[in-house]
Amino acid sequence: MSSDHQPQQPELSADHASEASELLPVSRALSRTTWLRRTLNLSQKEAVASATMTATGDNFFNAFAIFLQASALQMGCLTAIPQLFGALFQILSAWLGDYLPRKPMVVVAAAFQTAVVACLAALAIIRPANSVWWLIFLAIFYFSCINFIQPQWRAWMGSIVPQRRRGAFFASRTRLTMMASLLIFTGGGALLTASERAGYVWLGFAALFSIAAVGRLFSSRLMHQMHDPDPRPHPERRRGFLPSMRQLLASLHDKTFRDYSFFVAGMQGVVAISAPFFAVYMLRDLQFSYFEYSLNAIASIVTQFLTLSFWGRFTDRFGNRIVMQFCCLTIPVIPVLWMISPDFYYLLMVQVVSGLVWSGFSLSTANYLYDIRPHRSDFAVYAAVQSSLSAIAIFAGAMLGGLIAAGAPLLFEAFGFLDSWMNSPLFVVFFVTAILRTVVALWFLPRANEPLARRRPKVLQLILRVSRFNAITGVSLDWLSVTRKSSRKKNNPEQDHDPES
Repeated sequence: MSSDHQPQQPELSADHASEASELLPVSRALSRTTWLRRTLNLSQKEAVASATMTATGDNFFNAFAIFLQASALQMGCLTAIPQLFGALFQILSAWLGDYLPRKPMVVVAAAFQTAVVACLAALAIIRPANSVWWLIFLAIFYFSCINFIQPQWRAWMGSIVPQRRRGAFFASRTRLTMMASLLIFTGGGALLTASERAGYVWLGFAALFSIAAVGRLFSSRLMHQMHDPDPRPHPERRRGFLPSMRQLLASLHDKTFRDYSFFVAGMQGVVAISAPFFAVYMLRDLQFSYFEYSLNAIASIVTQFLTLSFWGRFTDRFGNRIVMQFCCLTIPVIPVLWMISPDFYYLLMVQVVSGLVWSGFSLSTANYLYDIRPHRSDFAVYAAVQSSLSAIAIFAGAMLGGLIAAGAPLLFEAFGFLDSWMNSPLFVVFFVTAILRTVVALWFLPRANEPLARRRPKVLQLILRVSRFNAITGVSLDWLSVTRKSSRKKNNPEQDHDPES
């Protein structure tokens, strides 16, 4: 009987093999569609959770330092030192990404940041004698975590989002981030104002940082649930630390890139001279409520967000150089505008002007960097060099600003006529930063050549994420340039993008 069935066995096996070979691609496609849809959905939720942290966390760092009675020098340190460590950790993250899997790096750093923000809430409750230095210490870890996560997050999201959905997905994600940030930022200002009137400001700050910690906790949990299609590091990309540093330094041999890097770093450095003291001016000198302080910052955030697309179309049509020239000549005027009137509504309009200018500056300088780098070179290297130089300049500028602000009252006592001319000793800081901004702009403008623009993604095709409100330039953008390899897509339809960040 077994011999009767023997001839049929190969035919059945062949049929099953044929069916299996036909179903295998379908099964793989269904599997990829399942994890992709789930991961993109989780990423949208993570955008709201992380915005909860940034809207209640670093947006109120300066306000919290003022509540803790920080000196002028300590205000400078709060801006200077964390920024420097943040840039170092960004370089460290980019280097470790070739040795360690990126998803655990992101999740562990986010979980650690949750603990840091929870410690900020405890600091608001305990308030030890050296509270400000504890705040600076925690701020170092806070910004180091953000910068450590950023390169890995860019690479991760660049490997997930399909080319055809990139614009719609990140536009939606940015809208969610902005709406959550603005609502929570406004609510945080109202909460602090209410707690101040009740005589419990410390409780308001403790509640804000507790909300931030919960938001980051959910953010890290959601990222842990997301899928990483490229979970392993790439040994073929590994370079020693010293060769990596030599590659970074070698990029400065290009004169155009060197001039650009010194310009961006110099401008951010001289801006950092006054950056921490606008909050001091509003909350201490003008006696703004925390709600008014929040509205003032929101005016800049919203303006930058709304004008990004305008500047994108403008730069695509007329080039980046003309936008950079306009912004260079306008940025020095902004601190002078703050000295004209203390009226709340007038300062809102000043922030609108500031948002318009900084939106064009950040976008045009990012595009300019993409255009001037040598063809087929590593964009990440050039971005890392520019970021590192900026961090060093911000550190020097913020420390200088702290020293100037600390000595401004003595200057007022020595020169009595300054009292009738300046309403606040901080005007000395604003005046110095305006002069130095002008010097940096005049140095760079003759050196700013319009490069031959290579083909690059349009603005709305970039990954643009309003990650947080930065004390230096307002809105801080995460962005990722993407090039598409058509031949690769034909060979493997699942790999329809090649991130270059």
